[in-house]
Parts: sequence; C-alpha cells; structure tokens
Amino acid sequence: MLVRRDAEQTVRELARGFPVIVINGPRQSGKTTLARKTFPKKAYVSLEDPDERMFADTDPRGFLKRFPDGGVLDEIQRCPELFSYLQGIVDEDGRMGLFVLTGSQQFNLISQITQSLAGRAGIVQLLPFSTGELKSVKKLPSEIENLLIKGMYPPLHTRDVEPRKWYANYVLTYVERDLRQLLSIKDLSVFQRFLKMCASRTGQLLNLSALGADCGISHNTAKAWLSVLEASYIVFLLRPHHQNFNKRLVKMPKLYFYDAGLAAYLLGIHSAEQIAVSSMRGPLFETFVISELMKSRLNQGLPSNLFFWRSNAGDEIDLIIEKDQTLLPVEIKAGQTVSQDFFKGLVKWQNLAGGAASKGMLVYAGAQSYEKQEGHVVSWRSIGRI
Repeated sequence: MLVRRDAEQTVRELARGFPVIVINGPRQSGKTTLARKTFPKKAYVSLEDPDERMFADTDPRGFLKRFPDGGVLDEIQRCPELFSYLQGIVDEDGRMGLFVLTGSQQFNLISQITQSLAGRAGIVQLLPFSTGELKSVKKLPSEIENLLIKGMYPPLHTRDVEPRKWYANYVLTYVERDLRQLLSIKDLSVFQRFLKMCASRTGQLLNLSALGADCGISHNTAKAWLSVLEASYIVFLLRPHHQNFNKRLVKMPKLYFYDAGLAAYLLGIHSAEQIAVSSMRGPLFETFVISELMKSRLNQGLPSNLFFWRSNAGDEIDLIIEKDQTLLPVEIKAGQTVSQDFFKGLVKWQNLAGGAASKGMLVYAGAQSYEKQEGHVVSWRSIGRI
C-alpha cells in the first residue's frame, strides 16, 4: 500500500529552487519511500551499506562521480565528509533538485548543512503518518484508543505486524544503536530506564534534575541523553509562549514524544482496554494531538509555530499557535463528551489576551466537529483542519 505523503508537494516545490533537497526525520518515517517515489529516475544508494559507506569515506570524489545526473543518497549522516564535496559539485553543475539526501539525526545533519550547503539545501522534516494521510487510504482506526496504541509509524499501517513486537525491535535496532553511535554508555539498562521515565513525563514540564535523580544519573547526563533523543526525533520540547499579559510565566519547556504509540509501548500499555483506564490516557492523547499539529507544519517545510502558555498561578493553555500575527489558543481534552467546563481556560485566556487572540479551539476524543459560541470544537479525526 502506497500512501501519498502530504510533504510530497513541498519536496517538489523545493526541488525547483534548491540544488540539494534534504528529507530529515526519525527512522522508519518513510523518508526513503518519499524520496524514491518523488524522484523515480534518480540513481539511489544507501550509506547504511558498509561497502558503499567505505567507498564514500575513502574516495568521496570517485563515489560522487557515479552520479552525473544527481541521485538519492540515503542516511547521509553516516558519511559527513560528503557534504563538502557536494558543495563543489552543485555549484559547478547549476541544476536544481540535483541531489536528494535523507537523514535520521537532526542536529548533526543540520550543522553539516549550515557549514557546507548553506543556501543550497531545501529541508523537509518528515514525521510518521498523519491522520489525514491514513484517512486518505481508509486506514484511520475508528477508535482513538486503537490509534494511541498503534502509533503512526508507516510499517505499523502498511504491514501485518503487532505494534508491541514492532516497537520492541524499533527501540533495540534504531534508538539504542543510534545512541551508542553518539554517546558512550556503560550501562544500557540505565538508559532504558531513562527512556521509560521520559515516556512517563510526556506532556509534563521538563525538570532535568528530577528526571536524572529518578534514573540515578546526573543533571548533565540527563541533558546529554535527552539531546540525543531530540536529535533522533524521538522527543521534542514545546517552549512556553513569551507574552505574559501581566502574569508571571513558567519558563520550563514541556516534554513530548513525536509518536504516542512509542510512548505507550515504553509505558507498558499494549491494548486499547489498558489505555482506556490508564492515568496516562490524557497525556498520550495530548501527545498525539500536538504531534499531529507539528506534522502539518513541518510537511509544509516550515518551522514549528507551536507553544504552550502557563502562569505561575497555574492558569494554562495546552497549545498556542502563532498564526498570521494572531494567537490561536487550543485546549486538548481526552474525553469523548464536551463539557462546558472545558472552555473555562480558553475564555479566561482570551480575556487576558484581548485583541491578540483569535477564537479558540477545543480538540477532544469524540467524533463530531461543530461550532460553539466559546470556540470551535474539533474531533481528533478532523485535526488537520486546524
């Protein structure tokens, strides 16, 4: 089953204006499939192949000479030396959309691009499937609990594989392997505990000292390990919005997983029945919603415009979207029945924000989307409309 990705149009547009296209994102998010589908006539090589990697490392000029009409270079972060040679080739050639690079490590890859390919590379960050993409091929589950367990990684929707077994292999094969490449870890079991502790904190304010103490590691070690999880597109930090409206604000970021299914697996939640009664149902639903909104932004090749707002007095808005010089407040509720109480925070914040605010939204776990005086009510199934 081939799912048309929302980012495909962005990739095609960038290929008209940049000689190098970079598709970056977590492992198994569909980067290779997108690159090869969008550029089917380009030569392809994976730098995970040890023979290809050795060739690229020892003779980069000879390696790249094989691609006179450009090509798709998969997992480019494995051969960082190629970037400098690519710069000379694309400058001399002059054609747009010549090389397509894919990568799975956010910070290392971006730093190489800014050093060697600044102004020459158009970047798209590709996350796992969105609800809209699954809906387009009639693969979106009818119940939110099933989706929170399954998650959004493409193999879980295109293959006949049990989520629990797939995630076990994903963590072992990719997350831990990538970590070993970037950090020297003596006791892997401590990192495994750290990963699970991060999952238990998805949707919460990040306190690195407390997180480290719970895992028996230092603040600095927790910070370094978290950076690797960010670089590998496992977690991201949602920053607090800066406008205070005469309130003292919380300055700590909130921690989220890019995929609620992976977080649920790490928490030991493996069935819809478990998630329905779990105290983590709310945080996992919030993780899912914010990740979906992040996808819709990144699929357009744009940086995140998502924040949260929280005062020291405890007033909070789950999500603030900066849009067209206005602020769109979004409340996220895991219940399937809309209560009038759900709008209290939205109304209070809009009174504080005044003219800076647009009409708020309530995203909930029910099936119907409709309008209320207090704000737009949006079903999780229609989250793409935001």
